[in-house]
Amino acid sequence: MKVKLPDRSVEEYRNLVGEQVEEIRELVKPLKGLKVVHINATPYGGGVAEILQTLVPLMRSIGLDAEWRVIEASVEFFNITKKFHNTLQGASIEITEEEWKFYEEICKKNAELIEGDEDIVVIHDPQPAAIRGFARARNTTKWIWRCHIDLSAPNESVWSRFSQYVSDYDRMIFHLEEYFPMDMKEKCTAFPPSIDPLSEKNVELEPGFIGETLKKLGIDAEKPLITVVARFDPWKDLFSAIDVYRIIKRELGSVQLAIVSAMALDDPEGWIFFEKVLRYAGMDENIKFCTNLRGVGSKEVNAIQRASTVALHTATREGFGLVISEALFKRVPVVARPVGGVKIQVQHGENGYLAWEKEALAEYILELVKNESLRKRMGELGRKTVLEKFISTVNLMNYLRTFLQVLG
Repeated sequence: MKVKLPDRSVEEYRNLVGEQVEEIRELVKPLKGLKVVHINATPYGGGVAEILQTLVPLMRSIGLDAEWRVIEASVEFFNITKKFHNTLQGASIEITEEEWKFYEEICKKNAELIEGDEDIVVIHDPQPAAIRGFARARNTTKWIWRCHIDLSAPNESVWSRFSQYVSDYDRMIFHLEEYFPMDMKEKCTAFPPSIDPLSEKNVELEPGFIGETLKKLGIDAEKPLITVVARFDPWKDLFSAIDVYRIIKRELGSVQLAIVSAMALDDPEGWIFFEKVLRYAGMDENIKFCTNLRGVGSKEVNAIQRASTVALHTATREGFGLVISEALFKRVPVVARPVGGVKIQVQHGENGYLAWEKEALAEYILELVKNESLRKRMGELGRKTVLEKFISTVNLMNYLRTFLQVLG
């Protein structure tokens, strides 16, 4: 399936990034007319889809023939690839021979997404990775695997089998060098993903809309608000987020926790964890579940983040964590566990705090809730960090440099 996308121009970002626009226009000169196709598992839900919604139109705006295509697959397929996701992040789960074969069959069918005239194909994450082995592409087509998950300590038996699907790729892109597979290090590149400062999820909002959104969701604008934006996924450890909130509540009394999430198309396991987290939260009326099931879309997520006192992130594994940059961009300090890409976004003591233990996370949040001037100072530093490193134009430049490298 080809995803229809709106027009977007790099010129729209000039007021935010200034000279980056000229650097982009210079980088793209030798690449004009290049046909670039991005393929992933879902058109909505999750960071990859959000990135592509901006990245592909920006590539078009500077003269690339860029497209975004999405695989078609059943729930059974996504259940299997969720096992890939979990085991590649270190989980001990068995994947049967029948599941491996089914995965290959679906990727073989989706190899029809490759039309044969592409110059560069960028495959995102494990779900469509095996397409490379079945596609009828030109010999000159360059293949890139963009891995958005934490591959620092994979289940070795699964990686041994899965790595066969990506061994023929010309380049592999990870968020951090610590994710590089040792046996493929020479073809690996590291750069972070990005948020779009002009998207509905990040653009400035009218105070009236923020107030209406909070009222609709039952959030009291006068009470401190701790916000967690995360999928219902075991690695996000939302149970710990609730525990941290409960520690804070014992001291403050008046505090709220917003758990903000979207149920993604390619994550059937999410429904199971949604129910588990709901049960763990119990009947506490100050824990607010804000999901697309209640009409919470990108604009509403934006409003909740802007109304937040502190953003909390309790993941135990995290490829990058775009929600960190989203909060920082909105001048909201972040308290998080120091995992994966979170470590390069949150500078401890500058734009937020990092800690593993729930008690320490709670103490840092309490400090920020009680100290408004500290929150404002950290918030400004957070926005500056994101503008310099983690927005769409920086991501675009990194892709252009990578294309130039693979094309030689």
